[in-house]
Amino acid sequence: MITVRKADKMGSSHLGWLTSRFHFSFAEYYNPSNINYGVLRVLNDDRVQPGTGFDTHPHKDMEIISYIIQGELTHQDNMGHKRSLTRGMIQYMSAGTGVLHSEHNQGKDLLRFLQIWIFPTHKSLEPNYGDYEFPLNDREGKWLHMVSGQTKEAPVNIHQDANIHSLILQEEENNTFTISQDRMGYLVQIEGQSQINNNLLEEGDAAELSEGEYKLNTQTMSHYLLIEMAQQ
Repeated sequence: MITVRKADKMGSSHLGWLTSRFHFSFAEYYNPSNINYGVLRVLNDDRVQPGTGFDTHPHKDMEIISYIIQGELTHQDNMGHKRSLTRGMIQYMSAGTGVLHSEHNQGKDLLRFLQIWIFPTHKSLEPNYGDYEFPLNDREGKWLHMVSGQTKEAPVNIHQDANIHSLILQEEENNTFTISQDRMGYLVQIEGQSQINNNLLEEGDAAELSEGEYKLNTQTMSHYLLIEMAQQ
């Protein structure tokens, strides 16, 4: 079963320095019937203007992943980490008992990244930070397993039974993948336009996926993110 979520029907925010699309309730966008999807609590598509960003703020009891699409994101936290990340890189923070951090666009170009929050298996975990640089061609034509949970099959590990994969397909390419029994998936069409099982996906759209086989057929170069998790 597939449920397509159109970008123009999602929540949004336009603050001048920041433009955001909210897949789930966040900030000023609140919809009691759209709080989360399984253990996926937040997925924001953020575009940050140069010289601006999110000043120091707290997080607690959440697994937070940032996926950089365009530009450069500079992270700094109270654990002593400072790091700048670019296209295709992953930043991970387990907020646990509490962490303070900031995220800024210190570059000259627009920053676009996906901000993902996943519920942890337990509260009050020890805070942790990590990041990983994945070569872009590692996801060309094949799924790149970037984040894993209990199986620890990917370079970035989180405290939850969930996995994050990325994929880039060229125009008129296709790819088939499966959501296994007792699992669920959330697919984001980050860039481009394609069809999934004959359902149109345009840039910014998403699809909720239950158990089954899915086929992607691209109409333009397409960039995807898939969050796969235990069924809730």
